[in-house]
Amino acid sequence: MQNCMLCTESDYLPYDIVKRPFRVPEQFKPKTGEIELGTTYQKDYNAHKIQPVILVRPLERKHTTGGKLDTIPTYQDDYRLWEVQRREPNKVDDTYHPPTEKFGNSTTFQDDFVPRELNPRKSFKPPCVTKLSDVPFDGTTSHRTSYIAHQLEPKFVRSKEEYKPSNQPFEDLTTHRNDFRGLPGQLAKSCKPENTKVGSNAHFNGLTEFQDRFQPWSVSLPEVRKTKEYIPPPGNMDFNSTSHLDYVKHEISPAVPIRPVSNGRRTNAPFQGNTTTKEDFQAWDSCRQEIIKKHQEIPRPTGKFDDLTTFRSHYIPHQIIPAQSFKPLRVVLPNSARFEDETMYRTEYTPKKQEICPANYPSPPGYVYVNTDSHGHKFFLDENINSIKLFSL
Repeated sequence: MQNCMLCTESDYLPYDIVKRPFRVPEQFKPKTGEIELGTTYQKDYNAHKIQPVILVRPLERKHTTGGKLDTIPTYQDDYRLWEVQRREPNKVDDTYHPPTEKFGNSTTFQDDFVPRELNPRKSFKPPCVTKLSDVPFDGTTSHRTSYIAHQLEPKFVRSKEEYKPSNQPFEDLTTHRNDFRGLPGQLAKSCKPENTKVGSNAHFNGLTEFQDRFQPWSVSLPEVRKTKEYIPPPGNMDFNSTSHLDYVKHEISPAVPIRPVSNGRRTNAPFQGNTTTKEDFQAWDSCRQEIIKKHQEIPRPTGKFDDLTTFRSHYIPHQIIPAQSFKPLRVVLPNSARFEDETMYRTEYTPKKQEICPANYPSPPGYVYVNTDSHGHKFFLDENINSIKLFSL
């Protein structure tokens, strides 16, 4: 192990670590001139005037319910009622009648079985007793006879290298410190339009297109068809069938069980229960075996436990020096230049007055009513421009 450590130190030599060169990024320079934003779609596309699609609705069909339907269906014309008589039930009287005489026949088990007196068997299980040997135990093994104890060499302790700090000063310049300039600025102004409430003092007319076009229609109740009363056919129904007319009843006697003749032999001689196992196998006296405990071969240590580890013995405490914080201070650098906070929205936004849609009025001011089409759309004429406008009221 010591030779391997020396080879590693001789083969692997420390090299001087050179700091990686820092590449300065190039500064972005915007190109001069204007960008041509024209596309082939804008050149080739021709705008067309689109007219609103006219709704096509089917004509309303009125179903007349005043006429009376006088027709006969094919089922009622082809189907004929037959005079059918009710059939009488033909059930056989199979009621059970219990016998009046007592049943006196004996079974084959009663004839052959002879009751005998029960004698408990004797247990021939051998007793559980261990036989102790008089010869002393020989505890010699091949490991005890062949093992040779060798003395261990002292452990190699590697010397600890001292830390050598760098002589060069620490470069704590970051991109944030390099690029950030603390310019004071004003708060952004809100360009949100004023929330003016749009209202009218005119009385609200609750007339809608649905109430104007859809009028209530009178609906007639559906007619209830009365069911015909059942009229049973006259006369009696003949329930006789071919099986009922041709059937001949026979008197049948119950089947007699066929049993073998019982030839039971009864004897008063005692039962001989001796077997070869009882005669040859003899019972041994047995008792429960005790628990075999192994003797402790390794002696227990005596004295106080020395809990000194390699880490405690080689550890050298050093004084901790707190690291210096290189975080920049939160100080706003004063600057006399004005902060440019103008945006395209602020420069190009023009506030406009919110106008009320003329469709909200029952008769729009400044317009003259012309006519109403078949779909319920009202047309008005502008007095100032003399043009017709469509409003869905």
